[in-house]
Amino acid sequence: MTSGVKKPRKGMSSLIFSSLKMATATFSSRILGLVREQVMAATFGASGITDAFTVAYRVPNMLRDLFAEGAFSSAFVPVFTKVRQLGDREARTLLWSMAIILSLLTGAIVVGVIIFAPEVVQLMTDKDFVADQERMALTVQMVRIMAPFLTLISLAALFMGALNTLKMFFVPALAPALFNMVMIACMVLLPPILEERGIHGAISLALGVILGGVVQMLLQIPLVLYKGFGPTGQWSFKSEWTGSILNRLGIGTIGIAATQINILITTILATGTQLGAVSWLTYAFRLFQFPVGILSVSIAGSNLVHFSDEWKAGREKEAAKILRTSYQMSWAVIIPAFALLMALSEETVHLIFERGAFNSRDTEMASIALRMYLWGLPFYGLYKIFAPTFFSLDRPKVPVFISIAAISFNIVFCLAMVPHYGFSILALGTSLSMFLNCSLQGIFLAKILKLGPSFFFSWRLLKFLIGGSLCWGSVTYLKGIWYVSEASLLERTLGFSGCTALGAAFYICFLLVTGEAKLIKKLVNKK
Repeated sequence: MTSGVKKPRKGMSSLIFSSLKMATATFSSRILGLVREQVMAATFGASGITDAFTVAYRVPNMLRDLFAEGAFSSAFVPVFTKVRQLGDREARTLLWSMAIILSLLTGAIVVGVIIFAPEVVQLMTDKDFVADQERMALTVQMVRIMAPFLTLISLAALFMGALNTLKMFFVPALAPALFNMVMIACMVLLPPILEERGIHGAISLALGVILGGVVQMLLQIPLVLYKGFGPTGQWSFKSEWTGSILNRLGIGTIGIAATQINILITTILATGTQLGAVSWLTYAFRLFQFPVGILSVSIAGSNLVHFSDEWKAGREKEAAKILRTSYQMSWAVIIPAFALLMALSEETVHLIFERGAFNSRDTEMASIALRMYLWGLPFYGLYKIFAPTFFSLDRPKVPVFISIAAISFNIVFCLAMVPHYGFSILALGTSLSMFLNCSLQGIFLAKILKLGPSFFFSWRLLKFLIGGSLCWGSVTYLKGIWYVSEASLLERTLGFSGCTALGAAFYICFLLVTGEAKLIKKLVNKK
């Protein structure tokens, strides 16, 4: 009886601990990611050059959603977890068989992208973009340089998924930090060298992506070997397990295809609004992704591993408790992030990006887009947790069809509203579709796992919302006193930090006063 009580507690403690380790590593990556965006904004601004890079980078990025951070990861981790229960040798064979399959699949796509790069760019942009021959040629050149990034990042994600299943979270999550460091170095060092040779300085961005992908993949391999999961010399391309992963991947492809259609349409709409719109949305989305990347992705990655462990072992109640813990943790950490960013949206863009070629109008436009994105922040965090859970439940079709419904709504909404309200509607449409997606997934999870309303709506959630409101209100009042845009960088940084710290303190103090001291203490102790 005693062991039955300890098991779920241990599982939930492991979930929190591994989430914190991943968050710590991801925090380093996101900080460097912001520095990367700062360097790019200061060097190239929000211009036709950055629009060209954004469009070009979107090509391997869209495909990465399928082969790396999207459907493939969700399909691979539960199957790999199950195979490990049969033996490490079988798991090693599966890992390296999938590595070869991934390399062949993505390699074929890379070749196709390189050959048909002009047609790919034309498909993703409007006629005005294509008519600018210099920008079009630059975009095509960058697409061809960055195409192999798809293979590199897919293999990195495969090895990272295996390492997470082996309960190794910190170092794999640190790999994107190295990617950002390489990108920054390339942007700082390469433009003068390239321009001396008659090559456009913006090519440094594309070279940074491809070199960063190499580093990100190579970091994973020694860790895989260290854990004893090197190649066995045996391959199994038609086994039950590879077939199961590819079957799930095929189902996920439908949802990913719908997502890519959505991205394609929003990109075309953005390039058709005004020059710089693609870049404003991109810079805003980077800031929006900051809390998602540090907090939600870390919680989601840990949840997938621990939920799969419990579910595949037949401990369904414990698995549901793991999911509940992840759900509440997501709300607890995302709500203050939402409140702070919403209150300090313009100040955040101003402090981080406004320098060099990035001017005050760019700050205004990017902050508008950021506020539109932020309405979907809590639901984007929950989506990262809910969607992979269906793969562990062997219900991969559910999130796919839900995504198609949500994306269809977004496309119709954006097509109808962008001509009247401009580029920022594209960000709002993303937020509304994520709310719809997350709500529908919650309904299906409640039915499958027999979750009552108290799972989703509780007094604890209400406390998070009230605490977030206090955080937002205090920062909104103080920013007018403490943050002066004309002040020096040091004064602005101190004012911004003071507002953020006080807002977070209001949130934490409210939780302490309302009886959540145990939750705060547990997170601090585990950290």
